[in-house]
Amino acid sequence: MNHILTLIYFIFILGIIILVHEFGHFIFAKMFGVYVYEFSLGIGPKIFSKKSKKGETEYCIRAIPIGGFVQLAGEEVEDDKKIPKNRKIYSKPVWQRFLIMFFGAGNNFILAFLLLFFFALFFKAPVMDPVITEATVGYPAYEAGIRDGDTVVSINNHKTITIDDVQLYLTLSSQGKAVNFKLVDTNGIDKEVTVMPVKEKVDDTETYRFGVTFDNGTNKGFVASIKYACTKFGALYKQMFIVIKSLFTGDLSLKSLSGPIGIYSIVGQTAEGGIASIMQLIALLSLNVGFINLIPFPAFDGGRILFLVIEKIKGSPVSSKTENIIHSIGFILLIMLMLYVTFNDVLRLF
Repeated sequence: MNHILTLIYFIFILGIIILVHEFGHFIFAKMFGVYVYEFSLGIGPKIFSKKSKKGETEYCIRAIPIGGFVQLAGEEVEDDKKIPKNRKIYSKPVWQRFLIMFFGAGNNFILAFLLLFFFALFFKAPVMDPVITEATVGYPAYEAGIRDGDTVVSINNHKTITIDDVQLYLTLSSQGKAVNFKLVDTNGIDKEVTVMPVKEKVDDTETYRFGVTFDNGTNKGFVASIKYACTKFGALYKQMFIVIKSLFTGDLSLKSLSGPIGIYSIVGQTAEGGIASIMQLIALLSLNVGFINLIPFPAFDGGRILFLVIEKIKGSPVSSKTENIIHSIGFILLIMLMLYVTFNDVLRLF
């Protein structure tokens, strides 16, 4: 795809996800009377800004479209004496601050669900059951005894409810290692096989193949679309949880992560599939952004929520100075991780 067109798609997709996320923080802050200094899409130098009619909030578009923020009164270390205390975020009850922090991610979850629903409604809902459509003759799965119509119950003792579960566990488990399948055949009989994948080269990239295909058709209608959206959303959320867990346990390398450059490449490939593929990509990225932001790590919304939990337990807030220092350290660590991931993305291009 043309690089200019890919860049437009990239900015458009990230812009939607960031806008929805920051609007969640913004609307709940406004709802609870918190003074909002700035609502900004992007980071870096301002390329556009406009003050609200009341002269309170400045709406900005910044040069680098990979982030955004809502700046609230009461978050800064040096307290702004010009703003009434009752309009500062720290003066609000814990439950209101929780909603302000949560609904960045919450809005991303809502966007993801709606996109999955409308995708299924307009383009039909793919069947998510982990039923093997075809076990290819001559490949390891067929040789081990897997047949068309078998339902995959578990991979390496990990329960599989959807096709996404199967694909995830095969990806995590199949780097040249034997994989244990538990299945139920078309007659309802349980069976268990161990399959060693075969290495193949596809588009100059080495991959491991078992020789199984999942394509169980589609359903249409409102109910089928709701069911698909719920199932797919749950599968993607579970996938994110397992990926993060695998990063901590070492089952998945940090080198497998993608940053802005990796996402740019994915956007280019996905956009060629048309609006249906773009809708699914936005849903996936939006859910990922929401999930990651709720991780209880400094500088994330989840880190700020963790401080609210600590405040509730100890009966008094952590000092704003201490909290800001911790978030600043977390932000520096995230920038270092982003640089590392971006470096790996660049290496993958060559």
